[in-house]
Amino acid sequence: MKKILITGAAGFLGSHLCDRFIKEGYYVIGMDNYITGDKKNLLHLEGNINFEFVEHDITEFINIEKDLDYILHFASPASPIDYLKIPIQTLKVGSLGTHNLLGLAKDKNARILIASTSEVYGDPLVHPQTEGYYGNVNTIGPRGVYDEAKRFQEAITMAYHRFHGVETRIVRIFNTYGPRMRLNDGRVIPAFMGQALRGEDLTIFGDGSQTRSFCYVDDQVEGIFRLLLSDYVEPVNIGNPHEITIKEFAEEIIKLTGTTQKTIYQDLPVNDPLQRQPNITLAKKLLNWEPKVNRAEGMKMTFDYFKSLSSEELLKRDHKDFAKHMKK
Repeated sequence: MKKILITGAAGFLGSHLCDRFIKEGYYVIGMDNYITGDKKNLLHLEGNINFEFVEHDITEFINIEKDLDYILHFASPASPIDYLKIPIQTLKVGSLGTHNLLGLAKDKNARILIASTSEVYGDPLVHPQTEGYYGNVNTIGPRGVYDEAKRFQEAITMAYHRFHGVETRIVRIFNTYGPRMRLNDGRVIPAFMGQALRGEDLTIFGDGSQTRSFCYVDDQVEGIFRLLLSDYVEPVNIGNPHEITIKEFAEEIIKLTGTTQKTIYQDLPVNDPLQRQPNITLAKKLLNWEPKVNRAEGMKMTFDYFKSLSSEELLKRDHKDFAKHMKK
């Protein structure tokens, strides 16, 4: 039985990856320190003989006694609310944490896949974004702690591949959504759905003309799975290229939820990307992958998940002053 370590296992994407690899017949070791992860995302795996969980901060030394065939590094704050609240931890998990895991991969002779992000492109001047685009990033802006952590992560990963011969893979993840997202994590899908469920008006930052492209979690996991097992070592975009403006998306959410709320507008946060759309030509060619779940279907499944949350979860909010912090 192949053994895989998945960091960030209690997070949104990490927990879905645990499910997928168990389903594929792997022995999964999940690791998380719960700084942004949620224990309930893994409750359904309690008692599963092919799963074990280790509570650990990967910025500290990592000791795994078992042999490992693969490592998936998905430990990192991923929403602006998170990395504005814990900027130092965000930088450390992308640098020290990645260094520790690359060292572990070298020691175990394991293949490691690093979760990078479309944020390495910053506020792009090229549209759609290809893997060859170097990006337009403000290193000292409020988003820089996340953007630069991920850019460094890619650099040290390629250094370990070139210098030590470690088998590495890099996925650049574009906006992904689905069940187990945190309703209060500040990203547009849970933000709009949470506001709709609470009977609040939907808040659009800027004039709503900025665009995003949303990929359902099952499609994202399939792309990651195929990339891990491929022979390609350089970054690959995995995302849904179907682009939509935030204003159009807010209207879709109002229609989906059957609510009567209005949209209201606030200032656009500093360095918030105006365009985000993946070019997935490389993923199609190398992995024979492209997204299958259309947005209407995926949004309905996601909304049904949010509707199932308790009233306490629905009302919980980490940061009401998100926009204020983004302006610092």
